[in-house]
Amino acid sequence: MSIDALPALPALPLPPGVRSRVVANHNGLQMHVLEAGFESGPRPGLLLLHGFPELAYSWRKVMVPLAEAGWHVMAPDQRGYGRTTGWDADYDGDLASFRLLNLARDALGLVHAMGHRRVSVIGHDFGSPVAACCALTRPDVFERVALMSAPFAGVHALPFNSANLPPSAPAPAHDLNADLAALPRPRKHYQWYYSTRGANDEMLHCPQGLHAFLRAYYHHKSADWPHNHPHPLQARTASELAQLPDYYIMDLDKGMSTTVAPQMPTAAQIAANTWLPDRELAVYAAEFARTGLQGGLQWYRCQTDGHKNGDLQLYAGRTIDVPSIFIAGRADWGPWQWPGAMQTMQNTVCTKLRGCHFVDGAGHWVQQEQPEEVTRLLLTFLRDEA
Repeated sequence: MSIDALPALPALPLPPGVRSRVVANHNGLQMHVLEAGFESGPRPGLLLLHGFPELAYSWRKVMVPLAEAGWHVMAPDQRGYGRTTGWDADYDGDLASFRLLNLARDALGLVHAMGHRRVSVIGHDFGSPVAACCALTRPDVFERVALMSAPFAGVHALPFNSANLPPSAPAPAHDLNADLAALPRPRKHYQWYYSTRGANDEMLHCPQGLHAFLRAYYHHKSADWPHNHPHPLQARTASELAQLPDYYIMDLDKGMSTTVAPQMPTAAQIAANTWLPDRELAVYAAEFARTGLQGGLQWYRCQTDGHKNGDLQLYAGRTIDVPSIFIAGRADWGPWQWPGAMQTMQNTVCTKLRGCHFVDGAGHWVQQEQPEEVTRLLLTFLRDEA
């Protein structure tokens, strides 16, 4: 199945000052874009890239304040999501189109289509490595980059000065998932679960219903869940990774819907939620009910495949040399899920890192949970002339 056209859809409940439009990105997509700061003359561009399971809509709380500060703000539904069309929704379909460099190509095409030759780019969750690839590969276009929740540890180095070494047998590949499965409490990594054929249906058609699944998932990874107390892990071993919450390191015999179901907030907690009230969560539920989740899951398959992102090796050893910043919620395990990634980003990859900021009162969904502080941090960074 190819997502090639949209039926007539209801208007999204957008804040005043944000409009919805569809723009050809010249890479096969008709990209649905939310836009703010479009009313008056030339402005510097700001591209916002969402993660999973989110949409352009996840930026709704920061778009108008950023536009009021002088930016032309653009937030697309990325390939595989929402009201963007032209992507392949089949598990057995065009997986290669979801590799990181092509996602960066999507962003470049959109930026040019919107009339900008230089922009700043902000990525959250899986949007963070896409934003990082934009800055890594086209620093002439993406002049600043903000990475949120997911640090970028660069591109694996190629073997160097190996031509005259004696031949040796290749080292056996280390199977982290086999190690996780062998733990006393057998486990599996969520990214490999997301890569399985059945993951889409298990979440989309779960017994509790899609809306309730998304509610529990968002709650479980937010600062509202009282057991999110992240800390750095010492090594990429099964025993260390097993310290992560079960939405990252899952029980071997469970899918994600059954993993998060016990953490469903109470009716009183849902009613008290101001950062994602039910009427806003309903937007996500309606969009994913229509498109399915497979488009977003294809991104994970390109990561776990081991070969689909091989073209990134063209940039092995390259650093991100434009000004950068990292932002995450203090209750977010995302920065620590891959041991060493934060340190590598800080010490090696981002040569003009302007700071790493951990926002109080926020978990993984930092720009939704604490939009005012995220906006403040971004504006300070964007206005910095150094």
